[in-house]
Amino acid sequence: MAASLTIKNLVSLISDTQDYFKEQAQKQVNTALTLRNLFFGLYIAEYELNGEDRAEYGKMVIKEIANRTRHIKGMSERNLYLFKTFYQAYPNILQSVTAKSYLSDLQKLGILQSLTAKFTLQILDTSVEPNKANIQSYKIDENKLIDRLSFTHFIELLKTTENLQRVFYEIEAIKNNWSVRELQRAMNSMLFERTGLSTDKIAVIEKHAKGIRLKPEDVFRNPYMFEFLGLEEKAAYSETDLESAIINHLQHFLLELGRGFCFEARQKRITFDNRHYHIDLVFYHRLLKSHVLIDLKIGEFDHGDAGQMNVYLNYYKDNEKAADDNDPVGIILCAGKNENLVKYATSGLPQKVFVNKYMVNLPNEDDLKRIIKEEQDKLR
Repeated sequence: MAASLTIKNLVSLISDTQDYFKEQAQKQVNTALTLRNLFFGLYIAEYELNGEDRAEYGKMVIKEIANRTRHIKGMSERNLYLFKTFYQAYPNILQSVTAKSYLSDLQKLGILQSLTAKFTLQILDTSVEPNKANIQSYKIDENKLIDRLSFTHFIELLKTTENLQRVFYEIEAIKNNWSVRELQRAMNSMLFERTGLSTDKIAVIEKHAKGIRLKPEDVFRNPYMFEFLGLEEKAAYSETDLESAIINHLQHFLLELGRGFCFEARQKRITFDNRHYHIDLVFYHRLLKSHVLIDLKIGEFDHGDAGQMNVYLNYYKDNEKAADDNDPVGIILCAGKNENLVKYATSGLPQKVFVNKYMVNLPNEDDLKRIIKEEQDKLR
């Protein structure tokens, strides 16, 4: 077993690792920086468990390291705590192909000699099976995590309060190639809660991971957040204005709708005896394998909106549905709705019609939590 760490060894270990990763960062900046920070977190965790002189520094360990590594950029007390938290949340990244390559080099250079045998085995052992009872076992694998997300992404992900929530945002960020700003927007608008209104969120994520066919209820959100449209929350604009704003921000709109939506048409015309009707927006959902028709409403939902959508859906079922498609689905997006009216207007319709709210400004967190709780209560 290697000798236990002293604070001097720990600082030297950090400095040597910094020199190594500074050279590698010229080739792979984001990946190298992310792994450097993970290793720093590992070293600190090791020292706190096995450091020879850890009792001497006690709770001041982080502050002492920060003082002794001022020559290394970014080694503030806050960041050192963040590095440790990062390692504790993502030790599985050490099993990625990229991490193992760096670990091999660190071993050859003798940089890891100060670690105890237990920690060395922990980061090099590939035979350990993931804990099947843990949500980590069916999230995005460690290779995709390190290859597709930057450390700044991980900083945002560490703000989540539970593993399931973090898994959801990892999947969405990688799947949609989100920038850090897009990830922040999703988290600030509580996308996890709005998407996971099902009482069995784990089942929904497992279905997604295993490629099992999803139901419309699994993928549609309520409410939808349209603050990116830049509209004021008032009835001074028309439905055409709303539609135009959506088309102008189609990429953001698709991200808000969720995975699988493929844009097909705007103002899709259907005709009965030379009388024309227009469907505001038409999408095809490749996971549901069905058309999704969207009707935009500036004001409150009215029972006539459900009847109009039912006409559109019946037309699409008879004239647009392919042999291997599922029945079309309708979404009425409105600024407000009476739940009892929605219930009686949509019950018994042959096709699924969802009446979902949209909001052009993000509410405060308490209001959003209240809205989400109301939606969850309806499922019980």
